[in-house]
Amino acid sequence: MTEHRAIEAAERAAAIMTAAGMPRMPARVMMALVAAPEQGYTAADLGDRLGVSAAAISGAVRYLAQLHFINRRTLPGERRERFFLVTQGLYRSVTQNRPVYERSADEMLNIAAELEHGPARARAEEMASFFRFMAARMPQLIQEWQTERQAGSVSPSAAPTSS
Repeated sequence: MTEHRAIEAAERAAAIMTAAGMPRMPARVMMALVAAPEQGYTAADLGDRLGVSAAAISGAVRYLAQLHFINRRTLPGERRERFFLVTQGLYRSVTQNRPVYERSADEMLNIAAELEHGPARARAEEMASFFRFMAARMPQLIQEWQTERQAGSVSPSAAPTSS
């Protein structure tokens, strides 16, 4: 039987992810996989760790796999699939949102164009400005992150893997 670690911290992190808009069970599975042992978790391990049914695990891993946040593989000599977090998938999803920020800015300006001067128009224009700022800064933020990783500012155990 697998010894589970960092259960409370993973549950708190999952609650944050849920508050940010991620469905609850995928958030819990993802945070459990952050703390998973080197050999990953089977669906049964995840169910045991989280105290949920196989159906709940199945839906959550399907959701996370569609986002490319996890992968599944069978270890040599085993029949059961194991699940592993793909940190690069998470980082890619954040960095690839630049076009979403650009389109959102365009639509905020379209909204503003249809409004008279006043609080609603100012709000739409401010949101457009924010989205443009995010789109413009994303490449620089990515470069800063990569520079920090290469300089060793990020501990090796905290650095993302390419699995």
